[in-house]
Amino acid sequence: MNTTDYIVNGILVLLVVRQIRGGRLDLMSLLLPVVLVSATAIYYLRSVPTAGNDLDLELTLAGAGALLGIGCGLATQLVRRQDGVHARAGVVAAALWVLGMATRMGFAFASDHGAGNSIANFSRTHLITGSQAWVAAFVLMALSEAVARLLVIRFRAWRLSSAPAVAPATV
Repeated sequence: MNTTDYIVNGILVLLVVRQIRGGRLDLMSLLLPVVLVSATAIYYLRSVPTAGNDLDLELTLAGAGALLGIGCGLATQLVRRQDGVHARAGVVAAALWVLGMATRMGFAFASDHGAGNSIANFSRTHLITGSQAWVAAFVLMALSEAVARLLVIRFRAWRLSSAPAVAPATV
């Protein structure tokens, strides 16, 4: 990993801080994660190889990202207020987001620090055609995680905002 890789990953980790702090679901909270992950995808994704078992690898990691994103979206606390729905990531939601980031960063770090031969052997054994397949798989994982989280939160917020307001009980 080079300096740019660490900066990009650091920015994505800062999204967790923003989510923990919480805030009203508005256009910025909708666009920021998608724009940042999409920019990351544009930076890293040169192609999506489909030869051998590349597509299986890419779909598996994209599915894992989607599961992390769904879990993160379900673990995010939503509150309906007068100015709209507010979202705040709790410990579980933040942990799932960090788990996804740590998995990707850990793989990249390991591949640069001694695990390259093991990864190459695994790739040959399982018909993964090369490093671009791994890059595509991990980028698709990040993208599916961010999009799945966003879709779950937005669906939950829509349901919460479309439900009739409950008047406080009087004693």
